[in-house]
Amino acid sequence: MAFLRDNFRWLLGGFLLTLFSGFGQTIFIGASGGELREAFGMSNGQWGNLYGLATLASAATLPFVGKIMDYRPGWQVAAMVIPGLAIACVSMAFAQSVLMLGVSLYLLRLLGQGMMSHIALTETARWFAASRGKAISLVVLGFQAQEAILPLTFTLLVANYGYQTGWLAGAAVLVVFALPVIVWLLKKPREPQGEAEVAVTSGRDWTRGEVIRDPLFYAMSTGVLAPPFIGTTLFFHRDHLAELRSLSDATMGAGIPVMAFLTVGFALLTGRLVDRFGASRLLPIVMAPLALGCLAVAFLDGALGVIIFFALFGISYGFATTLFGSIWPEAYGTRYLGSIRSVTQSAMVFATALGPWITGALIDQGISLPTQFGWMAVYCAVAGVFLMGASRRLVARNASATATA
Repeated sequence: MAFLRDNFRWLLGGFLLTLFSGFGQTIFIGASGGELREAFGMSNGQWGNLYGLATLASAATLPFVGKIMDYRPGWQVAAMVIPGLAIACVSMAFAQSVLMLGVSLYLLRLLGQGMMSHIALTETARWFAASRGKAISLVVLGFQAQEAILPLTFTLLVANYGYQTGWLAGAAVLVVFALPVIVWLLKKPREPQGEAEVAVTSGRDWTRGEVIRDPLFYAMSTGVLAPPFIGTTLFFHRDHLAELRSLSDATMGAGIPVMAFLTVGFALLTGRLVDRFGASRLLPIVMAPLALGCLAVAFLDGALGVIIFFALFGISYGFATTLFGSIWPEAYGTRYLGSIRSVTQSAMVFATALGPWITGALIDQGISLPTQFGWMAVYCAVAGVFLMGASRRLVARNASATATA
């Protein structure tokens, strides 16, 4: 409680950034997908292609935009990003062509899913050192809060007043509440005084070019990409899987609260483990529950397999959000963290776009979704081996850097 009280403004600022990143997340945009398809006369495939292209374009742009976090304080970046996100919401409301709709989606994905999350996790990692894991575990709860609050609220607005009103309401909330509150919260700097010497670090600050040439970066990335790829795939093809398993919408939906509860619990637990043992030592664990969850979808019929997947995915996602928010500053320092995280964030956005596309194409080729989840389990196992090797190398490298210092 003392930690929460003493650091409330910075933790709340990060939490609100992850919360309001929801305006650019798939789960929120999808709430008006049916109305938008009808308004523009698009098929499901055309809507999916437009959304996928916008997502890929935002992922390609993010490394160039995200490095601004290395040169400007977070509150200044937020003061630019939040109004831009509000403009994207207004553009969604008044889009008159498919081109304008595509540009609006691109801005929502870049500024919402991309930059709002990027600011939150980059600033939190810099503000905290010895308590970095605990801080990140609290900030990432904004992702779960957005899933609980924003889509339901938006759906009610759309049902009663139309999707234009819903998007305009989102823009109003961003300008009237999010912008002044978040900027005020972030404006006071926090220095990790008395903590930096306790934190496990690489001993120096790596540049983005050095990180991209580091083989351990790619070994760790195999784990970073798995949860967004697999999670987006299941949610995107949820109706298809329900049909294959003869499950009702209620049965499929029953797994969501289980997933949310376990995500929150394991995000908080992982924060404490990171502060005690270091993120590097925990890397080998993260893929195990995800691999088992994929096997459950692949081989268990009925509701049991789906419920088990949601539970194990919640464990893995809670673990991964905190762990991968902590590993980059621990492995590469904080000076160029904005540039480094923009690459990893971009890769995650690519994964969310490619997952439904690749799996959908394979389904069309006659390869069933359960079979594909079996392949994903194999991928998770291989990624776990890479993460185990990366963990050992990082621990040794950090120990060497500490001894030299």
